[in-house]
Amino acid sequence: MSQHRITAAVLSCIGLGLGQWYNRQWLKGLVLLLIEVAALKYFVQHLGQALWGIVTLGEQAMHLEKVNGIAKMVPGDHSIFLLIQGVITLLVLALFILLYVLVVKDAYLVGKLREAGGRPNNFIQSLAYIRDRKFAEAFLMLPAAGILFFTVMPIIFMILLSFTNYSSPNHMPPAKLVDWVGFQTFKDLVGLKTWSHTFFGVLRWTIVWAVLSTITTFFGGFLVALIIQQKDIRFKGFWRTIMIIPYAIPQLISLLVMRNLFNGQFGPINQYLSYFGLGKLPWLTDPLWAKVTVIVVNMWVGVPVSMLLIMGVLTTIPRDMYEAAEVDGATAFQKFRIITLPMVMFTTAPILITQFAGNINNFNAIFLLTDGNPVEGEYQYAGATDLLVTWLYKLTLNQSQFNMASAVGIIIFLIIASFSIYNYRRTRSFREEDMIQ
Repeated sequence: MSQHRITAAVLSCIGLGLGQWYNRQWLKGLVLLLIEVAALKYFVQHLGQALWGIVTLGEQAMHLEKVNGIAKMVPGDHSIFLLIQGVITLLVLALFILLYVLVVKDAYLVGKLREAGGRPNNFIQSLAYIRDRKFAEAFLMLPAAGILFFTVMPIIFMILLSFTNYSSPNHMPPAKLVDWVGFQTFKDLVGLKTWSHTFFGVLRWTIVWAVLSTITTFFGGFLVALIIQQKDIRFKGFWRTIMIIPYAIPQLISLLVMRNLFNGQFGPINQYLSYFGLGKLPWLTDPLWAKVTVIVVNMWVGVPVSMLLIMGVLTTIPRDMYEAAEVDGATAFQKFRIITLPMVMFTTAPILITQFAGNINNFNAIFLLTDGNPVEGEYQYAGATDLLVTWLYKLTLNQSQFNMASAVGIIIFLIIASFSIYNYRRTRSFREEDMIQ
C-alpha cells in the first residue's frame, strides 16, 4: 500500500492517464490518454519540420525551373512562415510538457490519498471539485492561452526576428531566404554610423519627450485641480466641465484639428499672429518649434486626465490635517508642501510611472500631429520629432526593415520595463503597501 503514489506517478510518466487508471479514475484517465494520442499525432507531423524550419529558415527560395522545356516558377521555402510555425509548435510542446507534469503530480497526490485510506474522486466529483474549489484557475485558462498565443508568441517572434537579416530588398521571402545573423542587427544599430546617428538621436528625443510631457501634464493638471478646489472659486462644476472637454473629444479629432491650427501657411494661429504684426512661426516645419508644439498640444490633451485624477485624491485628504496646520501657523505653501504634495504623490506615483512609460510609446500625439516631421536629413528613415515607436512604425510598414524594427522594439521594451519596475519598487505606495490593505 505504501507504493501507491510511486506506482501511479511512474505509470503517468509512461503514458498520460495510466496513473489515473491505476487509481481507478477510469474516465479521467481515458480523457488524458486521448489528449496524449492527439498530441503525439500532432508532434509526429509537425515537430521535426518545426525544428528544421527554425534552425535552417529554409533551404531553397522560390525559383524558376524548366519543365519539358518550359520555365515555371516553383514555390520554395518561406523563411518567415517556417519561423512562425516553429514557434507555435514549440509553444504547444511547452504546454504539453506542463500538462504532463501536472498529470504526474495529480496521480502522485491521488496515490498518496489512497495510502491514507481515502477514496479518489470519480469524473463527476472531479468536475464538481473544479467548479467549487478551482473555478478561478480553470476560468483563467482561456485568457491565459490567448495571452500566450496572441501576446507572448508575437514577442518571441519579434525577438527571433531581430537576429535575422529579414529586410527589403535583399532578404524578402518568398523570392529570397532569410538567414540567422546573430547580434549583427544590434551591432549595426549602435555601431554603423548611418543607423547609430539616427538611433541615438531618436532615443535622446524620446527620453526628453517622455520626461517633459509627463511633467507638464501631471503638474499642469495638479495646478488646475488646486485652483478649482479653492474655496473662493465659484461654479466648480462648470469649470470642471470646461476643462474636461479636450479629453472628452476623441484624440484623433483633437490632434488633427491642432495640426491644421498650427499649419505654417494657412493655419488660423499664424493668421492671428500676422494680423497683430508678429509674423508667422514655423510651428511644424522647424525641428525645435515642432518639438515645442507637440509638447504644448500634448499638455492640452493630457492635463484634463491628471486634473480629474488629482481632484479625486484631494477630496480624500482629511480636512482635520489642514486645520491642525493652520492652528500651528502654517502658511499656504507649507500646507501644500507638507500635506497636499506628499498625499497626492503617495497615491499617484504608480500612475505617474505608468504615464511616463505610456509617453515613451505615445504614438498618436506624434504621428497624428507631425507624422515625425520635419525631415531630418542625417536620419535614416526618421524625422526630427519621431519617437522610437513611430520610427519603428516607419521601418516596418514604409521601409520593410523588419529586423531593425524588431531590434528597436526590444530596446523600447527593455527601457520601459527596467524603468517602470525600478521606480515602482522605490515608491512609498509599493514599500508601504501593507498600510493600505
